[in-house]
Amino acid sequence: MEAAVLSGLVLALALALPSVALENGLARTPPMGWMSWERFRCNVDCQADPRNCISEQLFFEMADRLAEDGWRELGYEYINLDDCWAAKQRDAAGQLVPDPKRFPRGIKALADYVHARGLKLGIYGDLGIFTCGGYPGTMLENVKQDAQTFAAWGVDMLKLDGCYSSAEEQAKGYPEMARALNATGRPIVYSCSWPAYQGGLPPKVNYTILAEICNLWRNYDDIEDSWDSVLSIVDWFFTNQDVLQPAAGPGHWNDPDMLIIGNFGLSYEQSRSQMALWTVMAAPLLMSTDLRTISPGAKEILQNRLMIQINQDPLGIQGRRIVKEKYDIEVFVRPLAQAASALVFFSRRTDMPFRYTTSLAKLHFPEDAVYEVQDVYVGKIIGDLKAADNFSVVINPSGVVMWYLRRTALPVQPWHVVRQQAPGGGYRPALL
Repeated sequence: MEAAVLSGLVLALALALPSVALENGLARTPPMGWMSWERFRCNVDCQADPRNCISEQLFFEMADRLAEDGWRELGYEYINLDDCWAAKQRDAAGQLVPDPKRFPRGIKALADYVHARGLKLGIYGDLGIFTCGGYPGTMLENVKQDAQTFAAWGVDMLKLDGCYSSAEEQAKGYPEMARALNATGRPIVYSCSWPAYQGGLPPKVNYTILAEICNLWRNYDDIEDSWDSVLSIVDWFFTNQDVLQPAAGPGHWNDPDMLIIGNFGLSYEQSRSQMALWTVMAAPLLMSTDLRTISPGAKEILQNRLMIQINQDPLGIQGRRIVKEKYDIEVFVRPLAQAASALVFFSRRTDMPFRYTTSLAKLHFPEDAVYEVQDVYVGKIIGDLKAADNFSVVINPSGVVMWYLRRTALPVQPWHVVRQQAPGGGYRPALL
């Protein structure tokens, strides 16, 4: 189907179904929690690898860790199953059922266990004949039944993938699932993979309509446990920021995929960079690592309170890249509530620490404003930094310096939130 025809189909569908919007009031800030896929994939061999296979025991243990190791209090509240939890066939009534050997007590019991620990349960489905891992998918005739099944089990989030389905089926099925979830009466955060299967960009993807259908959505490729994968995601999201950034906000978020901090592919500096860049993107913070064995360094990055405060900022404005230097230094800014801002100085260099000198005025902050600056990772506070003052930051290879700026003096002229690129290519952080 031609892109313009498909886009028209989606628009016509949305207009024909006024109740399609989620109307669930959920995900007012980016969801936080844990997801199984990147770290544990589709490991279903519980005989050979009982500790790491996709089973109820794995999710019981991760729920315990979220509840007991300080994660829940910081906002990490979702425990999300990904693919390969189901039996290979639906039951006689046509319902999805969990694998009886790996989930002998059923998903309802798992949800009860998770809820008893003050957490929420997410589950995975696929709008297609099969899931990506070859398990039963949700075809169009199953949408209402599966939504009701998930609600009856006590599920709190649904990730709906798109393997083994056509563009036409996705254009009909993703909005239908939003309506079916609404009809259950249970608040269920809805994560869509729809745009990722349509290339992530207009005209095939209409983000205005998408934001009325989904709470969050995957736009791009799955993350892998490597720095190259992280960089490819960062490149795609910020190259296309003019399209993506205005689409994000309370209740509807771009999802660059899971945090791989604590696994095998990232160095300490690269781990700090992923956390900072996902935060400036207002991305969901869904960890995929083994919380039973996570290192103190990785845990410290993921539990940084100021970082989480910035990620969960109530304005919900996604940040932008505002500087891309020829010597592989980039600068990102995210406007925050109460006239604050987050700045990330990022080095793609691989040689040695780099001293970067600039001023807030050069970064499009109001020239007569004064700020208190706090280093997000170090915690050090710098007071009374004037916009016109030059300063230097030393950025490690593949690393970041991240600042949280609070305004301490008003500019002469009023400033307002600017969600998109300002005329002339500049970007002005929010001063309310």
